[in-house]
Amino acid sequence: MKFPLLALAVLMLSSCATAQRFDAAGDVHALLIAIRDDDRAAFDARVDRPALKRQIESRLLAETRKSEPNDGLAALSVLLSPIIADVAGDVLVQPRVFRSVADYYGYGPGTPIPGPLIIGGQLKAVGDGRVCATRKQDGPCLLTFTETAGTWRLSGFEGDLSMLRTKR
Repeated sequence: MKFPLLALAVLMLSSCATAQRFDAAGDVHALLIAIRDDDRAAFDARVDRPALKRQIESRLLAETRKSEPNDGLAALSVLLSPIIADVAGDVLVQPRVFRSVADYYGYGPGTPIPGPLIIGGQLKAVGDGRVCATRKQDGPCLLTFTETAGTWRLSGFEGDLSMLRTKR
């Protein structure tokens, strides 16, 4: 009797994760279109700007603090880094900046963006009600999405910060 209940619980949990992935896929698709078209309004509707900016700022500050502590310029950088990170967070959370990330996933300007059904199959549930996009099925998460007010929004970027370029 215990085995069927356990199997049912596992099945229910996996179906929740699958439902999350496919629920998020429509908004991830809309975000990819916004990035491709450089549509700031559509991009902003699918991005949790405060969460993403905080995460990018935190990573920039961590990188700055890794520099050589005995270097006077490094000390000045650490002192100014919160201001620089704040400005960088504003500058980096834009559709044209995330175009290089879309390119990394294979969605260049001339590449058709797959529909939500295909995108849903490529997303991975990561717990806490979040899903992420990976380049390979078992690869690390690069983009994390969180549902807020019925919309899945980009809330985290785990890729190399050098991917976020402001030039076209």
